[in-house]
Amino acid sequence: MKFADLLSSKAVKVVTAASSKKRLMHDLSELAESAYGISAQDTVEALMERESLGPTGVGHGVALPHARLNGLDEVVGVFIRLEKPIDFDSIDRQPVDIIFALLAPVDAGVEHLKALALVSRTLRDANFCSKLRANRDANTLHTIITESAATQAA
Repeated sequence: MKFADLLSSKAVKVVTAASSKKRLMHDLSELAESAYGISAQDTVEALMERESLGPTGVGHGVALPHARLNGLDEVVGVFIRLEKPIDFDSIDRQPVDIIFALLAPVDAGVEHLKALALVSRTLRDANFCSKLRANRDANTLHTIITESAATQAA
């Protein structure tokens, strides 16, 4: 599995500010709708339901919200970099500014777990996250994500 298979260039965005975690979930859902045609309403409900089980802020300013949705054929990703970090109830209590959401079919099984492992492993790299934080252009961010993952997989 590669980032290029998960993340459309249309699913990457820099957001100046999100007022709350819930607002961020709406932003992610709207981006998923425009990039993949997924219902924003269904997506935000699924993300919030998953978040109610436990926060997906994994530390060091990174969050990995994820959910399973009806009507999806494959696992897809949505990436937002916030210019102003927000509280996300992260395990280290630090605000987040790098958010990679994964949306998977209800019956995705191991593919969902493989995608989550790839994203988690990549975003644990402090140098990689520094590159993301240093860029404000969505196309550049998409390139950094998809090329970095390609070199890691090689």
